[in-house]
Amino acid sequence: MITATTASTRDAQVFDLIAKEQHRQESGIELIASENFVSPAVMEAAGSVLTNKYAEGLPGKRYYGGCEVVDQIEQLAIDRVKELFGATWANVQPHSGANANTAVFLACLQPGDTILGFDLSHGGHLTHGSPVNISGKYFRPTFYGVERETGVINYDKVEETAMRERPKLMICGASAYSRDWDYARLRAIADQIGALLLADISHPSGLIAKKLLNDPFDHCHIVTTTTHKTLRGPRGGLIMMRNDFENPFGIKTPKGELRLMSSLLDSGVFPGTQGGPLEHIIAAKAVAFGEALSDEYAEYTQQVKANAQAMARAFVDRGYSIISGGTDNHLMLIDLRTKGGNATNLTGKLAENTLIKADITINKNMVPFDDKSPMVTSGMRVGTAAMTTRGMKESDMEQIVVYIDEVLMNHDNDSRLSSIKEEINEWMKAFPLYQG
Repeated sequence: MITATTASTRDAQVFDLIAKEQHRQESGIELIASENFVSPAVMEAAGSVLTNKYAEGLPGKRYYGGCEVVDQIEQLAIDRVKELFGATWANVQPHSGANANTAVFLACLQPGDTILGFDLSHGGHLTHGSPVNISGKYFRPTFYGVERETGVINYDKVEETAMRERPKLMICGASAYSRDWDYARLRAIADQIGALLLADISHPSGLIAKKLLNDPFDHCHIVTTTTHKTLRGPRGGLIMMRNDFENPFGIKTPKGELRLMSSLLDSGVFPGTQGGPLEHIIAAKAVAFGEALSDEYAEYTQQVKANAQAMARAFVDRGYSIISGGTDNHLMLIDLRTKGGNATNLTGKLAENTLIKADITINKNMVPFDDKSPMVTSGMRVGTAAMTTRGMKESDMEQIVVYIDEVLMNHDNDSRLSSIKEEINEWMKAFPLYQG
């Protein structure tokens, strides 16, 4: 018999490290824009006995026996997320956002087809055509970006690129872009060239679900997202559509009928790119989707956005340059080159490594038209989703910026950094992560 007590005793080394990680999360300021803190209920589902069950296929159409219960759980996750986003179809099985995007590519494209994505160096994502990713290795990637002067996407130039490159799939969405998207304009461009339009809303999905940002579903053929970040669920992925449609490629079933896009996407996930789904994580997704349907979560997303705007103003007031000048969502990308001139010699790498000494976690990030390498970078990306979960408000965001500025201006003063760390550790006790 295996019990929780014997399991933890048997491998004390691992469980001691887990305890250290929990302490790190509780005692510091978490500003990585792609991270958040899940509820105890989400964690309980993710660590449940469902991890024991293999369930290849879809609810009611499995290749294994004994799936009666997990069928109900997965269907509950599907029903909840459809209600949350106003979708008519969803596949909740992708293990990650990258897996979700890869499944879409497999369903919609042939090797060598042209795709048009948002440039990684301008704030896009690895899976939108980067040459080191399968999206850039198996397909012909082309890109659009932001304007040097404004840091904002110029949709006229997107149209010019699309008309010239004639992609089969256009991708919108970003990893480090702080402005909302004009999905209607992008759909009009896609329609001109007969392309499919994919929206990867992994970062702002929670804000979109609560109608705080533009809705991609009526304009984009397919929508993908992660289930963590602002959605505040377990790490995983998701594919959705509001309007199913007859695929434009003439792909037919063995019986000769044209296949709907939902059928192609299901096949793109399994057997195309994954085997058995993670039913324990799907259960955790179902819990998170249920939480996201609540009034409390709606208030949370409003606070995430308000906190981001307050943080952006505080950075600007202290002389930092934010790409595009501000934010519409939960994150911002900061160009450190303009802070204090060359005398400070700030880089993203220096900022990340110095801030961690004070228990402030950010990630270095390239900025548009960066003159430094991806391992050094000229910028840093910060987001407000995680600290908003801990109960912080606008005034707290201003205090965080005070701490960040003091740390960066004293990056060579270990004594001051140690003192700031102590202040932060004490401050974080007022915002407990998991009480009890």
